[in-house]
Amino acid sequence: MNRIDKTFKKSKKILSVYFSAGYPRIGDTIPILKKLQESGVDMIEIGLPFSDPLADGPVIQKSSTTALKNGMTSMKLFEQLEGVREEIEIPLIIMGYFNPILQFGVEKFCEKCKQIGIDGLIIPDLPLEIYNRSYKSIFEKNDLYKIFLITPQTSNERINLIDKISKGFIYMVSSASVTGTKRKFGDEQIKYFKRIKKMRLQNPTLVGFGVSNSETFKSTCENSKGAIIGSAFIKFLEQNHLKNINLFVSKIRGK
Repeated sequence: MNRIDKTFKKSKKILSVYFSAGYPRIGDTIPILKKLQESGVDMIEIGLPFSDPLADGPVIQKSSTTALKNGMTSMKLFEQLEGVREEIEIPLIIMGYFNPILQFGVEKFCEKCKQIGIDGLIIPDLPLEIYNRSYKSIFEKNDLYKIFLITPQTSNERINLIDKISKGFIYMVSSASVTGTKRKFGDEQIKYFKRIKKMRLQNPTLVGFGVSNSETFKSTCENSKGAIIGSAFIKFLEQNHLKNINLFVSKIRGK
């Protein structure tokens, strides 16, 4: 069974954390993974830096630019992750844009992911139809889940189609804007969360974009399986030592 499926079988609410590989320093990838696991995070999304990140807000864009300047590449990330499964047991997902993966070679990229022990990929600019037609068999051969995104503007018909094809979970984008932090969600977002919950999808959902504190985390957990936190964690890394990551996680969980 894929590690993502095992994680979602737990009754507790899921906390997934995103960070850009190679940020703040090129050698921080593995230390951050270790500290997040030690702090009780359920799943980790490793961002593959890209020069033109369409869905990312200023905080993640800045961290991505820094990581690229630090020398982070697809090959460098794979080198860093070699042997990661000797120490990290929780699910690992790589989140990146399609261009670097295409340049690396989709089949070669997926093979490296399987070899290392990556559980899934989030590729915001790879449409469902193209994935289904050209890449689904490659992902399945390498035991990789392709995680799809939905937004408040996604029609119920489209959501049902995504649900039918999806494995693992569905990434529920809280708004149609770019990533970033919010102190709390508005009425329209809560209405959207409830709409999706009422659809009783076969796949669990995690809410991302705007989750930044215990209030927004709690709010997402009322209508989904949990949340993904990115910008708030990267801001934390900018201002704090890695050894204090447990304080960030505890604060999000409201402890």
